[in-house]
Amino acid sequence: MSISATMVKELRDASGAGMMDAKKALTETGGDMEAAIDWLRTKGLAKAAKKSGRTAAEGLVGVAVKGGVGVAVEVNSETDFVARNSDFQEIVRAIAEVATGCNDIEELRGAPLDDKTVQEAVTEKIATIGENLHLRRMASVEGETVASYVHNAVADNLGKIGVLVALKGTDNGIGRQIAMHIAAAAPQSLSEADLDPAVLQREREVQTQKAMEENAAASKPKPEAVIQNNIIPGRMKKFLEEVTLLNQKFVINPDLSVGQAAKEAGVEVLGYARLAVGEGVEKATEDFAAEVAKTAGR
Repeated sequence: MSISATMVKELRDASGAGMMDAKKALTETGGDMEAAIDWLRTKGLAKAAKKSGRTAAEGLVGVAVKGGVGVAVEVNSETDFVARNSDFQEIVRAIAEVATGCNDIEELRGAPLDDKTVQEAVTEKIATIGENLHLRRMASVEGETVASYVHNAVADNLGKIGVLVALKGTDNGIGRQIAMHIAAAAPQSLSEADLDPAVLQREREVQTQKAMEENAAASKPKPEAVIQNNIIPGRMKKFLEEVTLLNQKFVINPDLSVGQAAKEAGVEVLGYARLAVGEGVEKATEDFAAEVAKTAGR
């Protein structure tokens, strides 16, 4: 298939590889983006396995905690100007409060908010604010205690990243610290047991292929048993330390893992949720002048 400049740029952004390496990877894999990233990684040409979605949509994440239940909701807007609009902030905060009594996003859309449903209230705000608004998603956690943290906050419990942490035990402040860690480190799962088996399998295949190619090029190749029993397990352990919350180095104290820090504080982390505005959403790029004109209604 034809490899476009756009595809090459997307792969470069995702992998950190050079232009020619990215083009070759796409050519070798028939334009399959994920396979191309894996190809680059086996050659040692990609900087990381992570490919976080570009934050392309604007809006806010609102969080609310009631008793042992914590929720985060994401409401998108067309421009960042709206995130600083008090009417928009008010409805996001109200939706988050309503969400503490809902099980999923569809139930939330139909839940009562004043004399309307949540979805009707959002639609009404579209006419008032003058931009398209979208109640995109919600996440919730439950525990004996729930801690929350909002990063890039524009008001109380409203910001660009919302994090919730459910704990078993008495929270002495460790919950908020772990929530701040999650905002920064963006783990993929709580532990290895919660990680998608397909993600584990994919990583194992990449590391195996990479180790075999490195060994083949070495002046003194190692026995295959050493690769399978020592090198691959070591690399997989490192991978799990990077992507699972309990195994990550705690940003507050890198000498401890998050799991160890929680244990020392006398709590158990039961679960977490992290929502970042626009995560994984694509929209057309628009220059600043055009954004200002749109906001002004021109």
